Amino acid sequence: MSLALVGPASAQGAQLPLTPACGPEDRITQAQTEGPFYTPQTPEKRDFRSDGAGTPVTVFGFVVDPACRPRANMIVDLWHADDAGSYDNSGYAFRGYQVTDANGRFIFDTIMPGRYPGRTRHYHVKIASGAGVDLTTQLYFPGEPDNDRDGIYDPRLLIEMSEASDGLLGRFDFVLA
Repeated sequence: MSLALVGPASAQGAQLPLTPACGPEDRITQAQTEGPFYTPQTPEKRDFRSDGAGTPVTVFGFVVDPACRPRANMIVDLWHADDAGSYDNSGYAFRGYQVTDANGRFIFDTIMPGRYPGRTRHYHVKIASGAGVDLTTQLYFPGEPDNDRDGIYDPRLLIEMSEASDGLLGRFDFVLA
């Protein structure tokens, strides 16, 4: 069973699974540094593509506990560099959050972030509940030439990528302690 996308990725009829596939291989998602470019109080938004040009990516996934139960109403805050590798430090371009639905699902329509000196392509993510921040981490792209040269890169945080007619689909399921 799957969920039809609404928005940019819907043009090709892409389908997203309704629930994550859980099994004994699931682990708690690794925490990583927030980095120097975090901006608090970002707006709630799904569409980052209007913030600037770049290769379209629809990033989606689920937030679950170790028993694979969905974590509803979690704030998933995403931020990243633009196509040229620069962060918007005065506004909210390529920054925003979504609240997970009853299935723990989130979806962002964004772009492939650019590289900048010393770092491979990555997204920053902070997941919070009403009780505070549950996880701060970064997500990476498979096959990037700079992955092994990036001192922060962790292969356990690779996004599962696939092609769509209007760009790329990237899935990552967060397992919170």
